[in-house]
Amino acid sequence: YLLVLLAFLSAVPCLGQRIIKLDQTTIATADLEVKIASLMEAANVHGLAVTVFNHNEPVFKKTFGYKNASTKAAINGDTNFYGASLSKAVFAVMVMKLVEQGVIDLDKPLQSYLPKPIYEYQPTKRWHDNYADLKNEPDYLKITARMCLDHTTGFPNWRWDEPDQKLRLKAIPGARYSYSGEGLVYLQVVLEHLLNKPLEQLMRELVFIPLKMNHSSYTWQPGFENDFCMGHNSKGELYEKDKDNEARSASTLETTLNDYTRFTQAVLNHELLKEATTREMFTQQIKIRSVAQFGPMRLKDSDANDAIDLGYGLGWVLLKSPYGTGAFKEGHGDGFQHYSIIFPQAGTGIVMMSNSDNAESIFKELLEIS
Repeated sequence: YLLVLLAFLSAVPCLGQRIIKLDQTTIATADLEVKIASLMEAANVHGLAVTVFNHNEPVFKKTFGYKNASTKAAINGDTNFYGASLSKAVFAVMVMKLVEQGVIDLDKPLQSYLPKPIYEYQPTKRWHDNYADLKNEPDYLKITARMCLDHTTGFPNWRWDEPDQKLRLKAIPGARYSYSGEGLVYLQVVLEHLLNKPLEQLMRELVFIPLKMNHSSYTWQPGFENDFCMGHNSKGELYEKDKDNEARSASTLETTLNDYTRFTQAVLNHELLKEATTREMFTQQIKIRSVAQFGPMRLKDSDANDAIDLGYGLGWVLLKSPYGTGAFKEGHGDGFQHYSIIFPQAGTGIVMMSNSDNAESIFKELLEIS
């Protein structure tokens, strides 16, 4: 669980041109920019975008490096990044808005919202809305929205992780934390059937339009063509840009530093959700004891993170600190590595988005200095 122990070092109030850290030392914003550039050069990080918040407002927002190292085209605040699993946090806020509106209940089995078993619906997408395999998994009837958001559905991360690529339950729903993109997508598909609206429309109506996130989408848009990041591997070579993803709640967000800054600011200021709803979203639902999120070690438990009470809320990972609860989300994809954490009680946070496979190597030091 990368960086959770370092999250305490997220920056707090900026006075003039200086940022005061939690240990009460300060750094000038100009010196921070120089340090970031130095870290990037040493680690061969090709592009980076950073926002720091205090008092619930962004006080430092800056982009560094290139959206394409071969052309040396610079990143700006409206340059598109593939958001990877940052998708989950944004989707969670949309779901909690539907909960506020009384559209769904977090603890009502999702299948009960549908007039027929979900496995009887004819798939309309390439794979993610095909639930034929669930006909042989009767325990799926127990799955609720809460379980989808706190990763206790029992589904694997993705069905293609299975040798036969069939979707099956690996645990009884609600029994154990196990990170699952499939769980979030299952919730998405149920909502699409229930409301007769695709994910993209729901996100636009409930999140993107209200927050003026004009450069965000769960599908590739023609408007992104003029200004988007290419992903870079550890050697600086370009990955091919994937532009044909169907909208999936867990993984296909395309966004920008400006838009994700607006989203984070809205969460801190309860612009979309009531304060009580945000508090529930940031309340631990299940403790995380597993050694790793993926692979065989996900089934092995440890007490290594007990000191920070690491756990999952609703769509966000949570930890406890002397400064209140920290809510964070990572994002990982080929050539893209992101990290965001906020401390709602303190009104502070940081967003880091990168188009380089080397970025995580500098996140620790960046958190320490900022």
